[in-house]
Amino acid sequence: MKIGFIGLGVMGQPMAGHLIKAGYDLHLHRVKEKSRALVEMGGRAEESAKAVAEASDIIILMLPDTADVEAVLFGDASIAEGLSAGKTVIDMSSILPVATRDFAHRIAGMDCAYLDAPVSGGEAGAKAATLSIMVGAAQGDFDSMLPILEVMGGNITHVGEVGAGQTAKIANQIMVALTIGAVSEGLLFASKAGVNPAKVREAIMGGLASSKILEMHGQRMIDRTFEPGFRISLHQKDINNALTSARSLKLALPATALAQELFNTCSAQGHGDLDHSALIRALETMAAHEVGSE
Repeated sequence: MKIGFIGLGVMGQPMAGHLIKAGYDLHLHRVKEKSRALVEMGGRAEESAKAVAEASDIIILMLPDTADVEAVLFGDASIAEGLSAGKTVIDMSSILPVATRDFAHRIAGMDCAYLDAPVSGGEAGAKAATLSIMVGAAQGDFDSMLPILEVMGGNITHVGEVGAGQTAKIANQIMVALTIGAVSEGLLFASKAGVNPAKVREAIMGGLASSKILEMHGQRMIDRTFEPGFRISLHQKDINNALTSARSLKLALPATALAQELFNTCSAQGHGDLDHSALIRALETMAAHEVGSE
């Protein structure tokens, strides 16, 4: 089975690498210096998205945002120009659900299948092939593509029809952002009050407020290690998708909007390329106090 993979960034590169190691014939587009190793592993660099689609039975996308996915699917020298009946497109990017349903409808008109399968787990999950993958697709399409998804992820859930995967990813990103904010405020409060935030984190890890975010990102906040696993700028994009989708549903998400303003503050301070745990920096600016500086 021949697979195309477009989007070889922090997440896409290790995901594509797992597919090559699993023995799939991989056709790649947008190969850059950082992803050149994939060609050395056996991947084949193609000059366009169209060429990838022509050479592949399944085309996987891992791109930054909705506009990027649309351009690769339907722009110049696009996937749509290289598709033929019976092929499958799997979009693993995190984009707007309404756009996903539109893209799927257009691809279905070419007698091809379409799955939206965004992921959670960050760079570490991509490297370890333990990503959570949230899939929106027809049941038969999900069943046929599951072996391929299992090469890249460890928790794969068929959420519903096309668009449901993107909806689940937005819900995930809302919860992550708000929990990062909660951990930030809790540790900042402890530190400002003169109590060792590392000890507070240790105590809380054994209680109801324990979470993966407290475990991982709480430690980042204390250690001041904000090298990106998932950049603030990308989380801003996901929260913008959440707020855009909420408006279309006439739904208020006030806490989500506040989290976005904190991310916006970080970006204004030049921290957009830091890990999203650096959201705490916006709160520290308002408090004139850094965690750990008591």
